[in-house]
Amino acid sequence: MRQFLTAGIGLVALTAYSAATAQQSETGEATAASETTYTIMVSGTKIGDMVVTEDGPAISVDYEYRNNGRGPTMDESIVLGEDGFPLAWSVAGNTTFGNAVDETFAMEDGEASWTDSTGTGSATVSEPSMYITQAGTPYDLVIYARALLADDDQTLPALPGGSLTLEALEDFQIAGPDGDEAATFYALIGPELDPTYFVLDADNDFLAMISPEFLVAREGYEGEDKRLRNMAVRYSTERFEQLQADTAHTFDAPVRITNVRIFEPDTMSLSEPSSVLVEGNRIIAVEPSDATPGDDEYVIDGKGGTLVPGLSDMHGHISQEDALLNIAAGITFVRDMGNDNEVLSELISKIETGTLAGPRIIRSSFIEGKSPYNSNNGIIVTNQEEANEAVRTSCEAGHFFQIKIYNSMKGEWVPEMVELAHACGLRVAGHVPAFSRADKMIEAGYDELTHINQIMLGWVLDAEEDTRTLLRLTALKRLPDLDLSSEPVQKTLDLMEANDVAVDPTYAIHEALLLSRNGEFRPGVADYIEHMPVGVQRSAKQAWSKIETPEDDAAYAGAFDQITEALQMMKDRGIFIVFGTDMGGSFNLHRELELYQNIGFTPGEILKRATLESATYLGHGDDYGSIDEGKLADFFLVPGNPVEDLKAIKTIRLVMKDGVAYFPSEIYPAFGIEPFTDVPDIQTPEE
Repeated sequence: MRQFLTAGIGLVALTAYSAATAQQSETGEATAASETTYTIMVSGTKIGDMVVTEDGPAISVDYEYRNNGRGPTMDESIVLGEDGFPLAWSVAGNTTFGNAVDETFAMEDGEASWTDSTGTGSATVSEPSMYITQAGTPYDLVIYARALLADDDQTLPALPGGSLTLEALEDFQIAGPDGDEAATFYALIGPELDPTYFVLDADNDFLAMISPEFLVAREGYEGEDKRLRNMAVRYSTERFEQLQADTAHTFDAPVRITNVRIFEPDTMSLSEPSSVLVEGNRIIAVEPSDATPGDDEYVIDGKGGTLVPGLSDMHGHISQEDALLNIAAGITFVRDMGNDNEVLSELISKIETGTLAGPRIIRSSFIEGKSPYNSNNGIIVTNQEEANEAVRTSCEAGHFFQIKIYNSMKGEWVPEMVELAHACGLRVAGHVPAFSRADKMIEAGYDELTHINQIMLGWVLDAEEDTRTLLRLTALKRLPDLDLSSEPVQKTLDLMEANDVAVDPTYAIHEALLLSRNGEFRPGVADYIEHMPVGVQRSAKQAWSKIETPEDDAAYAGAFDQITEALQMMKDRGIFIVFGTDMGGSFNLHRELELYQNIGFTPGEILKRATLESATYLGHGDDYGSIDEGKLADFFLVPGNPVEDLKAIKTIRLVMKDGVAYFPSEIYPAFGIEPFTDVPDIQTPEE
């Protein structure tokens, strides 16, 4: 039995439930409780269930899944009023990374009150308004949708803030257990950066929530998984195609950016005032600022700002939902570290043909071992020969930069995989497989180790402990007791140095994991969070880890300090550090770069590493990574001087990628983001 989380909420719920039940009894329309099960799938594989029980106005939801050894567990209770709006709402459980959820909402006599990880809030409600859960389940969509369908313009004020809008996208026939039936595909728009796509049946009951890879569908409708996900892809594509049409500025003549200083990676300094001339997708001249524009040129005045070569995110899992926001953040190339290969190929094609805006993508072939905890991505193998064949397939594809090995791979399979990969010219990167240690992977021939925790866990775990579970995150609490001068630590660093093994620390994601706390904006978002939609702001005040005691708080904070010191030791040894987020890039990359000042990188060194050195590492330094004549026109314009203050990269007026110009201030409103700068004027040849 599920209980509401506070006595006040429980009382409101009981009163509402009793009144509704009594009314139904008087009319003879009372119905027995019904239970509906929904299947949770990722890329066609079942990973969990959502069970919904409806008893008059009372609804309870059990929601749980596990993918890649982790996932949320939520118990949700809702009581609806006669108008379909919630009178009481509670959510309890744990988020994907283990943070405890204890969320409540109540509405009584026009007064709304709520508690979530951001704290408590209240409002006097004078018009119908819908509370938006911070940690609710997909079933919440039907609560929102029914209220919105009853509204004249399908738009409602939202609590704690913002608004909700429902858009019907398509009526269609869906194949159910009893044959074809009518359904409608919807988009919910409001609290987040992107719409949420879902399906209701002809009775406005919940059928499915869909993203390109993730599906929650009523039991018996799983056969429509691929079709529904393809529909989500189609509507997302149409949205981003329209944004590309609305915001991409192409030129039918050369375009000159004047009155700028250029960040030069070789010297890690700014040039004298300059003028950069672009024709097509190439830089055709870098000239003094007083160079006279030709009569046939477009001219953009940089107003004394800085042109910076396009940035890299060296750890992405990119989707079309990420692509445009990465461009707006000045990220013009991304190393994808593992994806659905078919979906990624389609995205790359759309970007290359100009259908969608997005960065250049360098691919990794993701290879994982089969286990109860495996990630459902890339190529999944069950034995040595299958693992070897996955490498051969990756070689034959001809478009991968490297293979990436994941958690459930057996460590003893790795040496043969590495030998095959190196023989065909592919590099090898990855996690440390469960029950293995970084030292063994270095000796097997890894070129790069992925995630700093994957290395450091080998210094604190027992041999039998399983890193395919959340232990690979929670065991970081042990790091404060680790002596970084000890022999095991120094041996690993010696091996990395001797074998020229690089590291992809994903520093910022560890900051979020270890230092975020309920009720406080997590570190790193202060410079932009007030510009974000309300849902993003609420998420930024939610801890990632389960921190229940002062001892937990101190242990996680101490773990981050130890990570910082370990990275400092790696830098001092000359171990090559690549800068990647594993968080979708965009604003998170700016924070990733900023953090490396903690270990002694200067802003100039950081920008050099994130531009030319990353491009060279990936084998593309001749084409991009610096602003030089003959190179691809990939760069961005900021008003300030990022060599003096790296934060200047967070305020971008113009991004050019492949000779196409984008102005972030034109892009951000489509995501509910308040722009940070103005839009530069473009002087046309006729002017």
